[in-house]
Amino acid sequence: MPDETLTLQITDLIAEAKGVMVVELRAPSGEALPPFKPGAHIELHLPGDIVRQYSLCNDARERHRYCVGVGLSPTSRGGSRHVHQSLRLGDTLTVSPPRNHFPLDEDAPGFVFFAGGIGITPVWSMIQWCEANHRLWHLYYLVRSRQRAAFLEQLQAFGDRVTMHADDQAGGLFDVAAAIGQQPSHVHFYTCGPTPLMLAVEAAASGFPEEQVHFEWFTPKAPANDATDKPFTVQLARSGKSLEVPADKSILQVLEANGLRVESSCREGTCASCEICVLEGTPDHRDSVLTAAERRKNDVMMICVSRAFSESLVLDL
Repeated sequence: MPDETLTLQITDLIAEAKGVMVVELRAPSGEALPPFKPGAHIELHLPGDIVRQYSLCNDARERHRYCVGVGLSPTSRGGSRHVHQSLRLGDTLTVSPPRNHFPLDEDAPGFVFFAGGIGITPVWSMIQWCEANHRLWHLYYLVRSRQRAAFLEQLQAFGDRVTMHADDQAGGLFDVAAAIGQQPSHVHFYTCGPTPLMLAVEAAASGFPEEQVHFEWFTPKAPANDATDKPFTVQLARSGKSLEVPADKSILQVLEANGLRVESSCREGTCASCEICVLEGTPDHRDSVLTAAERRKNDVMMICVSRAFSESLVLDL
């Protein structure tokens, strides 16, 4: 568990839609919480050493509370199931302060949001920012059924700025490529949702500059490099240790096997908890967090999944 955590109290539990629970958290003593910006997430530390990341969905101007929307996963490994079945008003939770790996470019002239299912949670916070700052935006909200659409009542107030598509009513999937083809060249795209939606937006928006296309992945993106993994060496700059990383182990696993405590959570390259500075060498980035520009810098890596193109890496550990 990271050293800096908050102990917050559950002050509301809202059944926002079928299979979607909104959890409101406040400081028991009423003090202001650490600030956040749209796109940020917090980590909930749940029983059984379960740590899960959930996007903040409330207005970022609010300092008195955090709200997260949690979709009940049919393949839950314990996190969403515990939130839906076991949390009660008045319970306290250990919470990691907000982090943001899906930040809104506040200088963008316009925003086009694609939200798939529970992917609406960070997007709803972004829309509230756009409204407060009088910015142009449009939302494509894609769900299997309207019953599963969180924040639907609030979003309906925005009229034709929201395009709602329910697969069961429409009789099929939404035409993402056609929607993107209608957009002006200057807009920034923000997409959060299941992998098929992410891949569809990625393909359809390939003609836009990469700095205008932003994603938050639920599940790990398939790595571009599918070559056979090879062993390599990591050198730890602070301790002077040198460790061999075999082909079938991650850097994180090797560090833990050698008694080194490194913060981690998802262990699949989606949360960035294990981000480490790279001092020398060339990482083989396999995470789903860093942008293409950040990868080219090669100054940080996610050690739970990423490996090395060079024979060795020097890490700031």
